[in-house]
Amino acid sequence: MTAALVRPMREGDLAAFGEITATSYYEVDARTYQRAWPDPVRRPPGRNGAWLNRARAALDTDPGGCWVAEVDGEVVGGAVSRVRELMWILASFAVLPQHQGRGIGTQLMAAAMHHGRGCLRGMFAASADPGAVRRYRLAGFDLHPQMLLMGVVDRSEIPVVDRVREGAAGDIDLLNSVDRQTRGAAHLSDHELLLAQFRLVVTDHTTGAGYAYVDDDGAPTLLAATNRRTAAKLMWEALASSRPGEQVSVHHITAANAWALDVGLAARLAIHQSGFLCVRQMKPPTPYLHHGSLL
Repeated sequence: MTAALVRPMREGDLAAFGEITATSYYEVDARTYQRAWPDPVRRPPGRNGAWLNRARAALDTDPGGCWVAEVDGEVVGGAVSRVRELMWILASFAVLPQHQGRGIGTQLMAAAMHHGRGCLRGMFAASADPGAVRRYRLAGFDLHPQMLLMGVVDRSEIPVVDRVREGAAGDIDLLNSVDRQTRGAAHLSDHELLLAQFRLVVTDHTTGAGYAYVDDDGAPTLLAATNRRTAAKLMWEALASSRPGEQVSVHHITAANAWALDVGLAARLAIHQSGFLCVRQMKPPTPYLHHGSLL
């Protein structure tokens, strides 16, 4: 079989790599399986555009962190990573199952990590793919199991939430300040991508500050606050926007963020397990629910 060529990603590679990342696989006993529920098998079609926008933005801001592996002219894997202040973030990483086990993933990871060689910390979200998880641990990352909440919100349990307002681009300095307090690095231009896709809610008072990006289903897709009470208030504000009788899913909850589990249980949601948060030279951020790729 032809050896893989690992090279810098170009804009023309985005569609092919996006298709690879849209479906998640793992290998067990030499057979290929797709991830089981409640993990999504494919990225919902409506989110493909948002993924492309994020990857295209990374090519502009972090070209040294974006790589693909090519075999006989075909893109068979890739990695997209960012550096935000002194934090390295792996946003997307995947190799086609028929090309796994050949060291391609190791080469891609090495190339992406080189982009963050001057960073103090690193963080990314990972599936439960056993081969990938092994690679991440060997690369020096601590693995923290993630949970998700899923179900229909019991609207009779939603409390009155005060001092939370709609956010806008003028709040980005506040958001970056909260980022630095919770995860140790600001999101910077990534906030512009999030603002274009999600509703933003913000609170900023002497008792606490924080924000949450909320998707159309009423789930917080990124939440950061200066204390747990403020974080819980923002999560309730998000859940209150869910549609009555329809299911909502809150992802990326680590044990360090048990406050989110308490909110979910009060709302009558069920707890499931889902992948890992991988961190290096840091603890899982709290109070914090990270975004899947922008972290």
